Amino acid sequence: MYAKTLKLIATSPERQPSPLLPERLYPLFRRLAATTLPTEAAQTEDCIWDLWMTHPNAAATTALNRTASDIAAQRFDIAETRLERLLRARPDFAEAWNKRATLYYLLARDEECVHDIHRTLELEPRHFGAICGFAEICRDHGDREAALFAFRAALRINPHLKDVEKTIADLDLEHRNAVH
Repeated sequence: MYAKTLKLIATSPERQPSPLLPERLYPLFRRLAATTLPTEAAQTEDCIWDLWMTHPNAAATTALNRTASDIAAQRFDIAETRLERLLRARPDFAEAWNKRATLYYLLARDEECVHDIHRTLELEPRHFGAICGFAEICRDHGDREAALFAFRAALRINPHLKDVEKTIADLDLEHRNAVH
């Protein structure tokens, strides 16, 4: 699944997001890529996350918001049950897949996490959060090259990820120190 997910990330600029995602995301991603103003970038990123968290079905949006609260409160068993029900009812909800990937990451269930990241990216190829999650797993598994590839892909979508820039610099520094 790791190689397939890397391929999915590599082809993300050519793939179209799910038609269920709001059209309003397109100008937001253009603004995010173009702005040099940190405040505008942060506001734009917040708008993207708000749209990702919203599904055309209001009950699905409510369920996802409750799940996010469950995860924040470390009620992982409740969050997993809620996400399983939500994804059975709404398998087209990219952010629900991403939230379950996040849950699996927190539970160190990496194979399941990567599966859900893959599904997230099939539906929303611009999901820089999912791409960063995949990069973290690659890094945790010692696959520096895959991690760097994914982190750099996330930065091409959202060039304002300062933590990602620092992580890339740290990985490059580690590599240079290991070579010398």
